[in-house]
Amino acid sequence: MIKALERYFGFEKFKTNWANEIIAGLTTFITMAYILFVNPNILGDAGMPKGAVLMATAIGAGIATLTMGLYAKLPFALAPGMGLNAYFAYSVCKGVGLPWQVALGAVFIDGIIFLILSILSVRKWILQAIPLNIKMATSVGIGLFIALIGLRSAGIVVKNDATLISLGNLGSPETLLSIFGIIIIALLMALNVKGNILLGILITTFIGIFVKGSNGQPITNFTGNIIALPNWEEFSKTFLALDILGALKWGLFSIIFTFTFVDMFDTVGTISGLAAKLNMLREDGSFEGADRALVSDAVGTVAGALCGTSTITTYIESAAGIAEGGKTGAVSLVVGLLFLLSVIFWPLAGIIPSSATAPALVIVGFLMMEPILKVNLKEIEEALPAFITIVAMPFTYSVANGLIFGILSYVMLNLLTGKIKKLNPVLIILAILFILYFIL
Repeated sequence: MIKALERYFGFEKFKTNWANEIIAGLTTFITMAYILFVNPNILGDAGMPKGAVLMATAIGAGIATLTMGLYAKLPFALAPGMGLNAYFAYSVCKGVGLPWQVALGAVFIDGIIFLILSILSVRKWILQAIPLNIKMATSVGIGLFIALIGLRSAGIVVKNDATLISLGNLGSPETLLSIFGIIIIALLMALNVKGNILLGILITTFIGIFVKGSNGQPITNFTGNIIALPNWEEFSKTFLALDILGALKWGLFSIIFTFTFVDMFDTVGTISGLAAKLNMLREDGSFEGADRALVSDAVGTVAGALCGTSTITTYIESAAGIAEGGKTGAVSLVVGLLFLLSVIFWPLAGIIPSSATAPALVIVGFLMMEPILKVNLKEIEEALPAFITIVAMPFTYSVANGLIFGILSYVMLNLLTGKIKKLNPVLIILAILFILYFIL
């Protein structure tokens, strides 16, 4: 069995062994395991049961990552995407007021659409149709959106009737603990400690045991149980709870489009970057196994929606395992199994406070800002739509609005300046659909 797997993954071809692949898998898992605790807190704000979400996160990520390893044979790991989970909870559920079951239905449809596009290779002309500046701005805008959610959750930014938002009470025990968490994670990052975000969450949670909150009770409500046998009754609260018919209504077009759009570009950008680290990229930007990687990602999203979590996508944190020498799908095999084993940690979902996960959101938001360096700010018809995309996401509290306004402004500016050659039928059709959406 072991020898058969070695041949299947091509150990001899890639000059690797089980020791390298297992160490790389452990490194990747530790680096991205923070999502097990952050995701339940975010989706919990949408009304979803946190214990069930942690189990759905572990199982969905496990299935998706195993698919990536066994089918695509690539050392890429997957889990619910940061940004998409925030869009799910705060824009779709709390903003639009949709039940989380309907939002899960939209995620499922997104996965099916992405799966069809991946199988038919239609994604190539869709990807080419969206301006590069909008693609880069999307990541930046989502980063600001996530950071704002983290700052609000930490109590650093609060609602103000006179100025909309203002600085919170920095003397609050919960806020001070969050600030401590941000500093700890930043310090661990500066010291190049692996798993810095996860460690920061756990350290902050531990400190919260000894810090009394505003209510006079310890911020971390430690019950003494951090592991337990999988609670399938708890998991059943989200498993197959999606409402697909509710998500098929016309009024949800922009929501389904946003899930699909962000999922597509996030995935393509991530796997391209990871392939570059593996020195697999060809001159045309393709690489061996790319189509299977996209199919695996789509399968993960479908599986995640069925389990009860937001869109699953490939994680850039996989680069940590690649840097440790991981080269084949055996790395993903290890990560996937570790995610499946994580279902025993479901009690932690009710223990880790928002004061400990808020710092992680701020840091992840910061990490998503890097593409700002690639945004073209010299041409107004390129720069202004990118700017609108970026600022609309946090200021309207919606990823969808940022994408819609960015694409609309890009089409209008280029039409009005006579640069119609820069547009393509896909962009024009999208702009018309968006206008109809707002009118109707």
